[in-house]
Amino acid sequence: MLPVTRVLAFGAWLMAQSEATLSAPTVSIFLKPPGVIPPGGSTTICCICQRSYGSFVLYKGSHRLRALEQSGSRAEFSISNATYEDRGTYHCHYLEGGTVLARSDELEVSVEEIRLPRPHLSVLPGHEVSVGADVMFRCTTTQPITGCYLYLEGQIRAQLFSREQGDYNLSHVQNGDSGRYSCQCYTMSASREWSAVSNTLDLVVRDYTLCNAVRLALAAGLLLLLGLITAEAARSRGCRSRARPAGNAARPGTPAGPLR
Repeated sequence: MLPVTRVLAFGAWLMAQSEATLSAPTVSIFLKPPGVIPPGGSTTICCICQRSYGSFVLYKGSHRLRALEQSGSRAEFSISNATYEDRGTYHCHYLEGGTVLARSDELEVSVEEIRLPRPHLSVLPGHEVSVGADVMFRCTTTQPITGCYLYLEGQIRAQLFSREQGDYNLSHVQNGDSGRYSCQCYTMSASREWSAVSNTLDLVVRDYTLCNAVRLALAAGLLLLLGLITAEAARSRGCRSRARPAGNAARPGTPAGPLR
């Protein structure tokens, strides 16, 4: 008979698989690295789905470009030596058995001349914060600018920095705010002019409450395991002592001593 814990674990796995099968898939699309691309530059369009046994097709507007090479639940389309012809709106379709099950949001790809110097991105209070903290990103440049965008790799939307203060405040951060950030600035003259993309920085958001709970759970599990090992050892010793014959018992076939 299988142990109860194995049966329960198998049942939970079956439920998770059935939920994953019944739920409709979603597709995300983003640029890596994010930002406006200079002519001759390169970038990668990434499409991700929770499922890994279908296929992806990339569209530019209503024009189908190609089926994407897939690695697990991710597919990529590289743009190298970019030209103005690469500008436009892209989106991904996810298919299984030739049937489209999900479509991504639209991703705008911009190819523009880079005329402004690279800004510098910094973060306060630091690169590692706890859940619930307030974080401030600052994008600084030596040139007069109109505005800057904050990018988070893996996200399709950019955040606009405050024009008055030149920073972007992120309140009550959560685990999902962790990631690689960069910024890019622009100015309005006869036309919009762009800077190069800034340095990247990694923000790590740690849930210390969760970490402590995991440590306590691991400690409790270790104590339980030690208790089970001790109980099993005691049970084994008890079984051996009951099976061992008494030292003064007469062996079968041995004559008894004389009666007094």
